[in-house]
Amino acid sequence: MSHVKSVEEQVLATSKQWIETFNKGDAKGCSEGYVVDAVMDARPVGQFVGRESILAFWQQFIQSTGASELIYKDVNVDVLDENNAVLSANWQMNVGRGYISKELWQRQGNGQWLLVEDDFTVVEQF
Repeated sequence: MSHVKSVEEQVLATSKQWIETFNKGDAKGCSEGYVVDAVMDARPVGQFVGRESILAFWQQFIQSTGASELIYKDVNVDVLDENNAVLSANWQMNVGRGYISKELWQRQGNGQWLLVEDDFTVVEQF
């Protein structure tokens, strides 16, 4: 049981670091939180495949909107096994709000947790 908790704690800590990176406006740092061939579904905007495509999305989004102050609420982590966990949550920031259906975090060979899938929806833009 403690092993499951440690996976949850690691994913939450990694997610928190990603949010802090986002809030600094560091699109490159955000993109480095994804595996090279990650898939991101940003509904209703579109699907972005691969770290380069995801980087381009975050750069454009952060620069054009001034997005920051991202926070997650009602966070749930479903631990699939010792190397995979799915995070879901509601989110809000200074430019909008929505929800995350699925952030699939996967532990890499070096112990680092990275996003394999990122599926979120923008409900409202401010």
